Amino acid sequence: MVIKMNAEKYNKIREKIIPKPKLFKKLLISFFIGGSIGVIGELLILLYSSIESLSYNESSNLMMITLIFIASFLTAIGVFDKLVTLFGAGLIIPITGFAHSTTSSAMEYRKEGLVNGIGSNIFKLSGTVILYGVVSAYIFGIIRYIIFGG
Repeated sequence: MVIKMNAEKYNKIREKIIPKPKLFKKLLISFFIGGSIGVIGELLILLYSSIESLSYNESSNLMMITLIFIASFLTAIGVFDKLVTLFGAGLIIPITGFAHSTTSSAMEYRKEGLVNGIGSNIFKLSGTVILYGVVSAYIFGIIRYIIFGG
């Protein structure tokens, strides 16, 4: 026996069955995790500037390198995806998400070789971020130049 159902009736039944996402809880978790990454970044800057007597700019560069390394390493050993499942956008939005997407692409295509695999596919996921980041910076630079002068 085959029961025919239109799309509207199907969607009504589906909405009753599918659990509602706990949006507020996810927002809070993402907020605190993203904030924690920011705090860790500031602590790394303080650590690097106090131990090595580096300037703020040099320490912030080392902090970014450290966060990128940690995210890439956690991606390589398969932990980062599990953490994203738990903590959501708070882990993806900072620089760690960019490092994760680049490392994921590189790992996915590593068997195809350095040039045809990694080289041509490493920015597959993060390429759009780079493109629109550069374009946005260019546009806002022009707007700033027009408003505030050279």
